[in-house]
Amino acid sequence: QVQLVESGGGLVQAGESLRLSCVASGRIFSINTMNWYRQAPGKQHEWVARISSGGYTNYAASVKGRFTISRDNAKNTVYLQMNSLKPEDTAVYYCNFEAPVPWGQGTQVTVSS
Repeated sequence: QVQLVESGGGLVQAGESLRLSCVASGRIFSINTMNWYRQAPGKQHEWVARISSGGYTNYAASVKGRFTISRDNAKNTVYLQMNSLKPEDTAVYYCNFEAPVPWGQGTQVTVSS
């Protein structure tokens, strides 16, 4: 059974940092490209970042230079380091495989101004 469990969200002030984690199970994690997405209230899921099995990364323009995606294959975990957070980063953050599976519960990030 495929499962995604996100954690690490919280309430922070603008300019602060958070590190999100996502533990994935049910597929061979190490060979899968992983993505982070976010969903703000009333909006659709927005792609944030991607990391390939070989460690190559891509970012949405809105987060490039502030967010860093990484992975630990031994722990089946993908991370999202978020620095210089802005109020517009407020959303529920989700991870998923490149070939998506049902969403996990996500983790709420709230950035106050």
